[in-house]
Amino acid sequence: MEETKGEEMESASWKQSEEGLMNDKKQIFILSGQSNMAGRGGVSVTPHKKWDGVVPPECRPDPSILRLNAGLQWEEAHEPLHADIDNKKVCGVGPGMSFANAIRSRGLNVGVIGLVPCAVGGTAIKQWERGQHLYEKMVRRAKESVKEGSGEIRAVVWYQGESDTSSQHDAHSYKANMEKLIRDVRSDLNSPSLPFIQVAIASGDGRFIERVREAQLGINLNNVICVDAQGLPLKEDNLHLTTEAQVQLGNMLADGYLTHFASSATCPTPTT
Repeated sequence: MEETKGEEMESASWKQSEEGLMNDKKQIFILSGQSNMAGRGGVSVTPHKKWDGVVPPECRPDPSILRLNAGLQWEEAHEPLHADIDNKKVCGVGPGMSFANAIRSRGLNVGVIGLVPCAVGGTAIKQWERGQHLYEKMVRRAKESVKEGSGEIRAVVWYQGESDTSSQHDAHSYKANMEKLIRDVRSDLNSPSLPFIQVAIASGDGRFIERVREAQLGINLNNVICVDAQGLPLKEDNLHLTTEAQVQLGNMLADGYLTHFASSATCPTPTT
């Protein structure tokens, strides 16, 4: 009887602690783009795709790392981070969890990290234009993440571009389209200096990969940095990063954030 009572008290204490973390002010990161952000690490390349369920130590859950789920509720984050967002595809390991864990292990006084997954596989940048469904959903989720002063958006982490490598026109216009997206997001979130951490693609659907990479590496806007994924291991499909590569990329993204933005002034909290 005493043992049962003790277990109940321990369970209640854990629940209270969990609720406290949910209510704590969060350092929020928007994760967006296409499949390599959503995560295909550990997903088989056979027609009947399945995730192998392997979660590297760098991607393990932590009570202080939360995610905003598809129902706009905070919950403890775990792989696959985008499972209910990129829900028409099979998701596996992406860079988000290793990114968050790396920030927690290297950053000082980080507190609670809130991840807002928004990436959808197979999407070109024109599908992320202001007014398009994906763009509006991303902005809506970003605004919801800071509702009632629950946190501050620290950065948008963006990995996209593979679907823009098939057409010379799409590749040529990528730089202008990406710069417009950055300006639009900053405007709609009332955060003119909001940091963007973009990934220069390591692969693509077509023959204009280098043109898109040049665009990504050539963006010269304030508070925009680029982390280069070239050379990271790819799966047999020569398109998606392996689980190990995703872990490495997450660490690279964390390095970029901590080096360029962690000590900077906080960004204005978006208004709804």
